[in-house]
Amino acid sequence: MNSALNTGHFLALLSVVFFCLASYAILLSPFLPLSGVLILDALANDTHYKYFFILLIPTTAYFVIANWVGWQYYRNS
Repeated sequence: MNSALNTGHFLALLSVVFFCLASYAILLSPFLPLSGVLILDALANDTHYKYFFILLIPTTAYFVIANWVGWQYYRNS
């Protein structure tokens, strides 16, 4: 039980970190000066791939859900 709780906390923390990083990359980086952190500056200077990696997560989730639903329809028909 404690392991599941730790995993849940880790996933929640990872989600918050990803949200903050994605918010900086898409919304804040065009309006703020370079920060001096190599990864954040690379995201700020990039104009194409910062959107690709962020949008890859919901696209993959939709694809997995659609395939799972299709498989359920196939199994139950």
